[in-house]
Amino acid sequence: MAVVGKATVDATGVDFLEWLGPDTSAVVFALLRDPADIARASAVSRSWRTIVLATHFRKIQCLRACADVTNFVRIEQVSASPSSSTNSDINEEVAGSSAAAAWGNHEREQRVFTHLAYAFLSRNISTCCIAGCVGASSTDNFPDESIENTLEPRDVVDLMPWYWSSGGQWDPSIPECLIYKLSSDLCLIDEIRIKPFRAFFQDGMPIYSSQSVCFRFGCPKSPLRPEDLVSDENEGKLTADNNYIWTYTSREFPMLQRNRLQSFKLPRSVLCIGGVVKVEFHGRIQKQAADDLYYICVSNVQILGTPLSSEFGAAPCENGLVLKYCPDPDQIRCSELSGSLSKWRYIEARFWQQVTGHGIQLNQELANRLLGPALQSVVEEDDDEMEDACSVL
Repeated sequence: MAVVGKATVDATGVDFLEWLGPDTSAVVFALLRDPADIARASAVSRSWRTIVLATHFRKIQCLRACADVTNFVRIEQVSASPSSSTNSDINEEVAGSSAAAAWGNHEREQRVFTHLAYAFLSRNISTCCIAGCVGASSTDNFPDESIENTLEPRDVVDLMPWYWSSGGQWDPSIPECLIYKLSSDLCLIDEIRIKPFRAFFQDGMPIYSSQSVCFRFGCPKSPLRPEDLVSDENEGKLTADNNYIWTYTSREFPMLQRNRLQSFKLPRSVLCIGGVVKVEFHGRIQKQAADDLYYICVSNVQILGTPLSSEFGAAPCENGLVLKYCPDPDQIRCSELSGSLSKWRYIEARFWQQVTGHGIQLNQELANRLLGPALQSVVEEDDDEMEDACSVL
């Protein structure tokens, strides 16, 4: 075999994949894990690029890196010109049920998932992802005890206590929540840190922590406008759950009644789709002597993770969430493949048979999610043509 530019052609001039055949080639490609290997493979030749597109390897890699990608039901690539925006269904039948439309979707998906996989696997050191405050379920004394105070790590600012305080309650079981907007629509979150507030100005210096805390990640059903966020003039009112599509809910973590930054690490890095995090506090511990009511007070909240590129966005749709991709025009490379029928056009169907028949690295449910709908639109369109093409192999 020759190397580099002739890596797929032997001494007789026969393409390696043509010689190996679609079935065996698909099995070999399914073993690739490194995105760089997939990128190199798709750049080798037209047949190699075709098999990478048809078998959805980029999508599979994204799911391996982050299972939360399954929350997206559609890809929408947005360009500078709205008229040139394109859509691609992930879990639904391709519009028009045509093989040409399905193949065009493969190319768009390849482009988007290539960049998304790179973003997942080239993460930076975790940083605080909070960009602003949406609101609190209640505030005892606004704006002096606003949720915005929780962005400051110090308990005292300009000789004044700095914290958020809930409203007082007779019932200690009534929960409270704080909702934050992140710096990007897509953020991989690893850890959340919370510091309960110690009221050093009260007798005994009580600590107003909750008994436990849990977290929800989600997407607003309508875009958050600046006037929707907390400010000195606006307390923020978008705290009801019906304003959001929640895609992740953590378990409840016990909270210590201590005035220190407490770390709550998630069992895995979780993709926050939509850039909204809700911190829920359950169980009140401390009464205030002055009014004999239970309060929850927080000095500082940090949400640690990696914001993904602003090229990626998320938005609700009629049946779930849309992954939006708005690349730099200079990054878009259009590689037109031949529209002629060949055995490589049907590699998707052959790979499907390999996966479902032999269970190669994927279970039936995941295979259906990855390949099923788009495949069925191709196969059902022209069964006779499919049989003729496969009979040649």
